[in-house]
Amino acid sequence: MTDAAAEAAWLVGDIGGTNARFGLVAPDRRLLHSNILADADYPEIGDAIEAYLTQRGGLPMPRAGALAIASPISGDQVRMTNHPWQFSIEALRRRLGFDRLDVINDFTAQALALPHLGDGDKTVVGGGAAVAGTPIGVLGPGSGLGVSGLIPAGSRWVPLTGEGGHATMAAATAREAAALDIMRRQFDHVSAERIISGPGLVNLYNALCGVDGVPAAPYTAAQITDPDTAAEDSRCGETTAMFCAMLGTMAGNLALTLGARGGVYIGGGIVPRLGARFAASPFRERFEDKGRFRPYLASIPTFVVTHRLPAFLGCAAKLAEN
Repeated sequence: MTDAAAEAAWLVGDIGGTNARFGLVAPDRRLLHSNILADADYPEIGDAIEAYLTQRGGLPMPRAGALAIASPISGDQVRMTNHPWQFSIEALRRRLGFDRLDVINDFTAQALALPHLGDGDKTVVGGGAAVAGTPIGVLGPGSGLGVSGLIPAGSRWVPLTGEGGHATMAAATAREAAALDIMRRQFDHVSAERIISGPGLVNLYNALCGVDGVPAAPYTAAQITDPDTAAEDSRCGETTAMFCAMLGTMAGNLALTLGARGGVYIGGGIVPRLGARFAASPFRERFEDKGRFRPYLASIPTFVVTHRLPAFLGCAAKLAEN
């Protein structure tokens, strides 16, 4: 660690529905320290942050921080979508003794990270070439489905903050329509997140079993995407393929909505673990499968984000804004 790095550190965090990832970064975005804490081990988010800060060793106590959190951010009060934590941003700032605390949606942070990814931080899936100075889209399944984008504004990028993962999921095949019909009996609204997420994999597998009139095994999402499980239960393989195809549907919709000729990036914790199977999946074909607009979408590149902690890059970019 250089002397400059020792002089200042920012707290960054990526807070999901299961785990909270915290780090200390230098103002030049170099990661100085990080750790993962289980949400369930701490009654409040402030407890988790304080526990993490005790682990920093000889690094300075930060005076500023940014947290990327899986929740809509519309004011001072934050309530997580997939976890019971809720808090006041200002009260948390005072509790930590920070001069500044920014709290942003987790996929706003993912979007802010995109300009800072190196070639080794992403994998190309399919063809197309990015057009400089045009919008970029990002979405990714994990505990939920995050969706965001970047809009060019002169020399800067403006991130979008929305809840696109809760848009209604549309079927592209009769088999998908049958699965969605089953799910509509269970949920009052079948959003994309009900399918394209970790819990969504389980929902989709159960629905396909329901379509076929067979009992569903009590698989986890990790088991469903495991090739060994798929070798024993063909519906697991079908579920994974359909999951990738429906992610392609959503990614193509996002590209059309944003005019994302700068590319569409797939983040989150699930897709990178699929590795080469994702590139071989129906994702890219479905991404392009928009009738008259197939040539338009074929020209847009798609990437899988492989950087280990992209939200940290986005949080640091947010803190560096002013």
